[in-house]
Amino acid sequence: MKNSFMKIMIAITVLLSTTSNAQIKNAKTENVKIHGNCGMCETKIEKAGNIKKIANVDWNQDTQMATITFDATKTNQDEVLKRIALVGYDSDKFLAPDDVYSNLHGCCQYERVAKIPAKETTTAMTSNEDHSTHGNQAEATTKIVQNDNQLKSVFDNYFLVKDALIASNGNNTTAAAKELVLSINTVKMEKLEMDVHMAWMEVVNTIKKNAENIANTKDVKIQRDNFTTLSKDMYSLIKVFKYETPVYYQFCPMYNEGAGANWLSKENAVKNPYYGSMMLSCGKTVETIK
Repeated sequence: MKNSFMKIMIAITVLLSTTSNAQIKNAKTENVKIHGNCGMCETKIEKAGNIKKIANVDWNQDTQMATITFDATKTNQDEVLKRIALVGYDSDKFLAPDDVYSNLHGCCQYERVAKIPAKETTTAMTSNEDHSTHGNQAEATTKIVQNDNQLKSVFDNYFLVKDALIASNGNNTTAAAKELVLSINTVKMEKLEMDVHMAWMEVVNTIKKNAENIANTKDVKIQRDNFTTLSKDMYSLIKVFKYETPVYYQFCPMYNEGAGANWLSKENAVKNPYYGSMMLSCGKTVETIK
């Protein structure tokens, strides 16, 4: 009787796993070790790694092996493992932040063996270091600059959209929004620094949707309505991404029947993208982001 019950439970587990994975398009499955101890660990690991219709993680407490199934067109193993590391669990590729690991419940604190931090940093070289490594260091620095430039291009194109709306020019706004969509599509989020990476994942879908909505019309009113949501997400992103110059978060109290709306600008002087020349100076700077 007991054996029959176990067989039924195994069958149900397999069925549920298969159903979950079937919802993931372009599915790729990989097995990787993730360190942990108990059922509490299992819950946190799977919750951190799972994204509906994009990634599914099934972690085995006994073997400490995780089966990761993901949509290969939208994410990859590294991105999943980074999210899991950020809640305290090492894999053989990424090390959880020390303070996060320390805050795990006592029964969850496993023996740590991973070597690579989840958030990698670059240390500047000093004059007494071996100069033979300067070439590699310059290459690494260039790579980081290039990764930062991925989002700089997104912000630069956002500012072009904003300037076109100030001029109330639907054609120019459409053209700028198309460039914005292109810059969004070229971002390789696995190459972003961890805090920027996590913020980007939160907003990329809505940023892209609103940019596409602006690009697909020349109606300035529709463009401005989508610009309100776009600006809200861009604000969340710029709080973790350090733009090269100060950026001003500005507010118009009149737009949307008095509900108001925000936008980002590289200039402290207010030039209202929601009304253009009708009320060009309506609004104020509410935050300076450095």
